[in-house]
Amino acid sequence: MTKTNTPLAHFLKPNSLDEIIGQEKIIGPETFLRRAIENDNIPSMIFYGPPGVGKTSLAVVISKMTGAKFKKVNAVSAGIADLREVVSEARRDRQSLFQNKTILFIDEIHRFNKKQQDFLLPHVEDGTVILVGATTENPSFEVNSALLSRTQVFVFQQLTKEDIFKILKQAQERLLKLGRIGEDEKLAEKILIFIAFYSHGDARFALNIYEMALGEQEAGKKINQAVIKDIIQNKALMYDKNGSQHYNIISALHKFMRDSDPHGAAYWTMRMIEGGEDPKYIVRRMMRFASEDIGNANPEALILASAVQNTVNFLGLPECDTALVQLATYLALSEKDNSAYVAVCNIREDIINSQANYITILHQTFHQNLR
Repeated sequence: MTKTNTPLAHFLKPNSLDEIIGQEKIIGPETFLRRAIENDNIPSMIFYGPPGVGKTSLAVVISKMTGAKFKKVNAVSAGIADLREVVSEARRDRQSLFQNKTILFIDEIHRFNKKQQDFLLPHVEDGTVILVGATTENPSFEVNSALLSRTQVFVFQQLTKEDIFKILKQAQERLLKLGRIGEDEKLAEKILIFIAFYSHGDARFALNIYEMALGEQEAGKKINQAVIKDIIQNKALMYDKNGSQHYNIISALHKFMRDSDPHGAAYWTMRMIEGGEDPKYIVRRMMRFASEDIGNANPEALILASAVQNTVNFLGLPECDTALVQLATYLALSEKDNSAYVAVCNIREDIINSQANYITILHQTFHQNLR
């Protein structure tokens, strides 16, 4: 493989909407965001979802398609001085002869404090910058309501193993076309599938493993599953509360509670606690489970969840760990009834349809009165 200092995951970033895989609900044909991008009329937005699913890639593609300047800051290291500099430059560009737009992409926007978020408000509101914030945390809890009301939230889906496989295949074909690898350097499809399986829905992680596998192959190694496992080491078992495992493991907890498996529920609860997850997040997800999956089959589940929330707030870690495991096992063993959740979904859809019909009737009445 031709050597370069640029990581493969960055080198192979998508150049168009069609190259972004796994987010069809957001940017597929006939979606609002796709039309907004193609018409160069995008709003300020928050991209919410796990790492490695295309949030940054989509922001870059948007800037390319709209011809806007792209300014990226990371909320971990940036301060108000950095934001002020970007805003000043954006204002000058907007007032210039060409009236250039600026997309301000803020990675990990949930790490900005209230003062930093408040600084953005007037500049987002008057259009000086088009804000695109990326977050792995629920913006309803981590982004202040004033800023949230000025943006549109788009929820990115966790990538499936099939999505990751497609991304790896696409990457391999692009490397072939660019002359970075030869036909004899292609990795077998079964190896790509194996990498996809252990990537936990994180395309960046998958591409990094793929790049290291190519390097091993170049060094004379025959690439098989054992080599891939050796490259991955224990990364497949790691828990990163700000990374893809944050989503994978809470999903595992939900699965075992739904499957009425108290042992699995206890294990995944402790896995999150030992990984440093915020216990308030854990109990919040359990409270949702109590109302969504158990409901009126056992109304006491939500009462116990509320009691454990108080325990978490009062005791904190490590003392609240037993209460969280107690709740997880209780929810797993409880009878299940999701009829309230189904009712909410059906009624919401009915309201949306009713509003659409009502607007149609108003429109027709208005035109009739004009005649």
